[in-house]
Amino acid sequence: MPAAEPAPLRIGNASGFYGDRFDAVREMLTGGELDVLTGDYLAELTMLILGRDRMKDPRLGYARTFLRQLEEGLGLAHERGVRIVANAGGLNPSGLADAVRELAARVGVPVRVAHVEGDDLTDRFPGALAANAYLGGGGIAACLAEGADVVVTGRVTDAALVTGPAQWHFGWGPEDHDALAGAVVAGHVLECGTQATGGNYAFFADGRYAGRDLRRPGFPLAELHADGSSVITKHPGSGGFVDTGTVTAQLLYETGGARYAGPDATARLDSVRLTQDGPDRVRITGVRGEAPPPDLKTGLNRLGGWRNEVVFVLTGLDIEAKARLSREQIEDAFARAGSRPAEVRWELARTDRPDAATEETASALLRLVVRDRDAEAVGRVVSGAAVETALGGYPGFHVTAPPGKGAPYGVFEAAYVDARSVAHTAVLDDGRRLPVPAAPRSRALEPVPEPPLPEPLPAGGRTRRAPLGLVAGARSGDKGGDANIGVWVRGDREWRWLAHELTVERLRELLPETAELTVVRHVLPNLRALNFTVVGLLGEGVAARTRFDPQAKGLGEWLRARHTDIPESLL
Repeated sequence: MPAAEPAPLRIGNASGFYGDRFDAVREMLTGGELDVLTGDYLAELTMLILGRDRMKDPRLGYARTFLRQLEEGLGLAHERGVRIVANAGGLNPSGLADAVRELAARVGVPVRVAHVEGDDLTDRFPGALAANAYLGGGGIAACLAEGADVVVTGRVTDAALVTGPAQWHFGWGPEDHDALAGAVVAGHVLECGTQATGGNYAFFADGRYAGRDLRRPGFPLAELHADGSSVITKHPGSGGFVDTGTVTAQLLYETGGARYAGPDATARLDSVRLTQDGPDRVRITGVRGEAPPPDLKTGLNRLGGWRNEVVFVLTGLDIEAKARLSREQIEDAFARAGSRPAEVRWELARTDRPDAATEETASALLRLVVRDRDAEAVGRVVSGAAVETALGGYPGFHVTAPPGKGAPYGVFEAAYVDARSVAHTAVLDDGRRLPVPAAPRSRALEPVPEPPLPEPLPAGGRTRRAPLGLVAGARSGDKGGDANIGVWVRGDREWRWLAHELTVERLRELLPETAELTVVRHVLPNLRALNFTVVGLLGEGVAARTRFDPQAKGLGEWLRARHTDIPESLL
């Protein structure tokens, strides 16, 4: 008789970032059945924060919140037979593993703790505060296969928290590209926690979600099958909702073209098919995979210099003149001091309204951001210039907060290293070290030819000037200095319109900030979606904080709020 297919793997998420809902670990462990609970604590900015922690104390460099969550979570997981896998190790996975062992001894829970290392490549990049390769799930799988109850890692891909347990559970080999790619897709849906269950969702106010509790969306879980297909769902009775829209939104988040590369496999996002499989259940099928690229992405974090910020409040009449006077006074103060920061940026946000009923709604904000390699150049010379105009500046002068002495900022860059040169290692509870080989076969990334567009809607129909968001959803985010905007619609007729309407040229018209930048459009017909990459919009990345919205989180909602001519039949 043929061997029975392994039971599905129920794998959940309890953290989408360092600072996510603290009690999610308990909620996930007590809310329903699970085999593995994961937590994603790392982002580009988080690695910089952990790097600065480690500078103060070499014993740190990991997400300390995770330890506090395990004070209760270790016992609950042990009682229920749930394995825990988290990348909370950050820059010091061995230190976190030791801390978890000490905690387990203190609370009296017998667990075997393993960790994954090899991602730290700081020695290869002089001047970097931290340089970490994005490892795949092989090290996690090796730790679980050797009986680990808790596995902590440093920098792995977010999806590796799912591909690792899946490799262990189903026995997939490195050539099982389709199955691995299915796990990559499931992992990408889970990685940001409640963004898959109604959080940050463009259509949250739609009447179809009336009665749903959106105050505390439940965290997501995937029922993963041996062929790589999965069902995304959540624990019964938890808040939020799961439908093809929430899953589509998360699939588009911080991705680019049809090839979504990772060290385990490259997933073809243009092959993904979503179907509603019942209330709060979305089935993901059809995912095709390819061999991973030969190189591993490596995130480099370095200290870029010092920055300072002052926000002037301009109230009532003559807003433009008040802003002009303030700029002239500050620039004059720089000239008199003989010291002007290397980078000076002004931005006037016209949040004021005419004949406003409150002072706040009668006010605009003038934001000054300065940056320099020298701390002195952004300190007293800036705060003094701002404060000294308090009684001699524009009428109604005040600022949102007292100017400070400035603070260091970081810069994120991506580099690529040969995967075979990275010592990916599983370190077991008994101290044994198991090397994890790179994928035996690789495939260089190349763009996918643009698929044919759907037949456009018949010409000549009546249109109405209205916000794009009445028809389309969007979700946006950051990858270093680039921004990503995923735009999707929920019906075929809307897709026939969007695919032809929202070209690169039209996007530039709707978002003037992108007009001089490189914008790349990717078409994903199965998802009825367009994914745009805006190169360089965010400068040197979130840690440099030069833009009003440094992670482009609201960029998609700005796009949805822009007006365009929409066929009345779609409204």
